[in-house]
Amino acid sequence: QLLANGDRGPLNVGAVVILPEEFKLAPPNRIPQEIKAKNKGIYISPYSSKSENILVVGPILGDKNREISFPVLAPDPTKSTTAKFLKYPIYVGANRGRGQINPNGEKSNNNPILASTSGKITTIKQNENGSNDISIKTPDGTIIDEKISKGLLVAVKPGQTISKDSLLTVDPNVGGFGQTETEIVLQNSDRIVGYLVFCLTIVLCQTLLILKKKQYEKVQTAEMNF
Repeated sequence: QLLANGDRGPLNVGAVVILPEEFKLAPPNRIPQEIKAKNKGIYISPYSSKSENILVVGPILGDKNREISFPVLAPDPTKSTTAKFLKYPIYVGANRGRGQINPNGEKSNNNPILASTSGKITTIKQNENGSNDISIKTPDGTIIDEKISKGLLVAVKPGQTISKDSLLTVDPNVGGFGQTETEIVLQNSDRIVGYLVFCLTIVLCQTLLILKKKQYEKVQTAEMNF
């Protein structure tokens, strides 16, 4: 990807996970050593002190972090007044690459340069610092210079006729954003035990019925032989 200084570097990645209310990032003493080792060098944090159920991470190097594990601590419905033994949605979003807007609202260098006017490309001058100057001759003979910052690849050539807002450089943005959703179920352990007891009872009844049937068949066979 194109870095802020115009050089090329590895893609950065980031992610956000929106959990249900009262779900939050697990404290360090509750995270298994396996997850700690897997997330070494990755710092996951809540979005804010008021939104502990929203977890964010990044930017981090994408070539070394293709998978991120979010250790989550679920609320205890037996102690919480709002959490219930129900199915809850979880929303996940992930992005790669640099942003196209700086925090101050201005465009970053991760955007293509568009022609400010229509006309004909007269010259393309490459500067020592890696930037370029493109001169455009308008229909009325005026020369307009377009500044191309370092790292951007020029997509036009001298003598080419262009229109206003046409691309002067190749789009440097190689990033993207994706999102998905899944579900998590808070299950009562008593329900699981009850379900297992129910299944065991059904299996036991079926077994006893089969044994009773076999016994009945033996009695019938003995009476016929007698």
